[in-house]
Amino acid sequence: MKASETKLLDLLAKGSQFVIPIYQRTYSWTEGECAQLWDDILRAGGDEAQNAHFTGSIVHVEKGLSNLTSQEPNLVIDGQQRLTTVTLLLAALAERLDQLPEEEREPLDGFSPRKVRNRYLVNNDEEAERYFKLLLSQTDRDTLKAVVRAAQLPKNGSERIESNFGYFQSRLTDPGVDFGVVCRGLAKLVVVDIRLDRSQDNPQLIFESMNSTGRKLSQADLIRNFVLMGLEPSTQERFYAQYWRPMENDFGQAAYEAQFDEFVRHYLTVVTGDIPRLGDIYEAFKIHARSATSDTGSVEPLLSQLRDYAGRYCAVALGQEKDKRLAAAFQDLREIKADVVYPFLLEVYTDYELGTLTTQEVAEIVDLVTSYIFRRAVCRIPTNSLNTTFATFAKGLRKDRYLDSVKAHFLSMRSYRAFPTDAEFGDALKTTDLYHFKRRSYFLRHLENHHRKEHVTIEDYTIEHILPQNENLSLEWQKALGENWAEIQTQYLHTLGNLTLTGYNAEYSDHPFLVKRDKEGGFKDSPLRLNQGLAQLDSWTVEEIRARAERLAKNALDIWQMPQLPEPLIAEFQEPRAATAFSIEDHPNLLPAPRRALFEKFRSEVMALDPTVTEQFLKLYVAYKAETNFVDVVPQVARLRLSLNLPFEALHDERHLAWDVTGRGHWGNGNVEVGLDESSDFTYVMGLVRQAFEY
Repeated sequence: MKASETKLLDLLAKGSQFVIPIYQRTYSWTEGECAQLWDDILRAGGDEAQNAHFTGSIVHVEKGLSNLTSQEPNLVIDGQQRLTTVTLLLAALAERLDQLPEEEREPLDGFSPRKVRNRYLVNNDEEAERYFKLLLSQTDRDTLKAVVRAAQLPKNGSERIESNFGYFQSRLTDPGVDFGVVCRGLAKLVVVDIRLDRSQDNPQLIFESMNSTGRKLSQADLIRNFVLMGLEPSTQERFYAQYWRPMENDFGQAAYEAQFDEFVRHYLTVVTGDIPRLGDIYEAFKIHARSATSDTGSVEPLLSQLRDYAGRYCAVALGQEKDKRLAAAFQDLREIKADVVYPFLLEVYTDYELGTLTTQEVAEIVDLVTSYIFRRAVCRIPTNSLNTTFATFAKGLRKDRYLDSVKAHFLSMRSYRAFPTDAEFGDALKTTDLYHFKRRSYFLRHLENHHRKEHVTIEDYTIEHILPQNENLSLEWQKALGENWAEIQTQYLHTLGNLTLTGYNAEYSDHPFLVKRDKEGGFKDSPLRLNQGLAQLDSWTVEEIRARAERLAKNALDIWQMPQLPEPLIAEFQEPRAATAFSIEDHPNLLPAPRRALFEKFRSEVMALDPTVTEQFLKLYVAYKAETNFVDVVPQVARLRLSLNLPFEALHDERHLAWDVTGRGHWGNGNVEVGLDESSDFTYVMGLVRQAFEY
């Protein structure tokens, strides 16, 4: 490695060409970073006492043992954001200087339009792609070439290149701009020029350890570099063109930047069975990649698999499904923002591609998933267990009887994971606050369009409270509701029975019901199904609100259905609890009468916490699980040592009976331990165990 301080413009002038390798991320600086660079340049150019402005490092690999005086292109490992942005500024500057009168250009000396282009933007005596000083990766390449050539920008080109070039154009056309300051500031930009020798330096390790001053690399950027960087250039080109570039194209520039990391997380959940944390996706992928390539040493099968799953994700999550029935089902799912279900649906879609499932069966499964998520949301059931629920959903399925197996699995889930029943869902619909419900637009759209062939776009309408929100209700409303009008308004105002849609919200105002019914554009004239029946009513009281809620709730039960399966069939699909090789007899410290009685009391209380709790005797301890182990019992001579699976700081232990074992070797799962013997306050200790279960 050779490192030296140099002026950025000198680096561009001396280098024949800088090439951004295909494995690098696309150009990603936004107007914010461009504005910061512009301000830095003006500050440096306007301060005579400032000799230089440091802008970071440019790390590049020399082909062979060449140096910057040769005609070999240099592969940029780090610094493409600064190189590209300065190139855009120089191109905009050359364009603007061309427009200035000759007398205004003379004082700028080395910054004539011709010199700017020939020194920093192009190699004037070269042809084709060697003509350009900087070549970006495929997504950005053609747009930057057009900018440098002052040619027409390509259709569907790089949005960032185009918008940032436009930003510098606008700054340079500002009447108050001082071109001398701009040119002096550009001349003061300094970088650390770091040249790597491929025969001695490891570009991947150096890349990972760089603390860049630019935009933080996404997990997807790191993954792409990891799988492509160490390959021979020809192999890089082939793998990028065959696998990675199609994924970028399928996602599109905006979705690739916003959602590709999330996709890789779902992919890893499917293929490994573990859910990586958002910040650890890259590390989890490296572990998976090393395992997946350990036999063959080739990364191509892994890239091929990733490409296949990306196509499935685009169909499910990005609206690229071609089949109309499936596309509609996936659209419903996206509207309720149920990203946690994607690992399961990626596996379902894989089986669909393999011919295990029909289109209709996939659609029914997606509808059930949507119904499950939506019903739970209406019933206000916490979502913290859903990640694990859907990460492991497919493990117990009978794929020879796929759809029935999915239904049976939904119906067999208990406690906090249970599928809300019709009674629970219906009651919640009629009583809960749906006006402040996050998914209310989705809900009302489906109610309005249920069994409609001519769909209504509800975005053209607004929410209307039939009984007004105004706390100071008019005397007409008070009289209509009776002496308990305030209590009635509080209880029913935001509920299903009192909510509808209208295009006349302002005209309705707080008018009495009969005025809202009979005025022009009133309920009698409404074409909306949500308003059907209102024209026949002469009053709006508790009875009418309840009756309308009952009717609409029945429609909702028909839209968001619960799976139906005969009880014997459900039982047939339920797997028996796995047998264990150990029993209580393998733990002699549990067998003496006093200790046995304490353990039986403990296990009875723990198993009663929830129907989903399971018990498993292991060689060294007894495990109690819900989604995962929440308490393990390690039998000792003097006591039962309980291992609680929650952070020590999350435990409320006012008596300080528990201790922290974080970072210490111990049997059982969790970072908290507490003792239990015959003299312990059993109720208090069970309170600590309950905290671990709830956590």
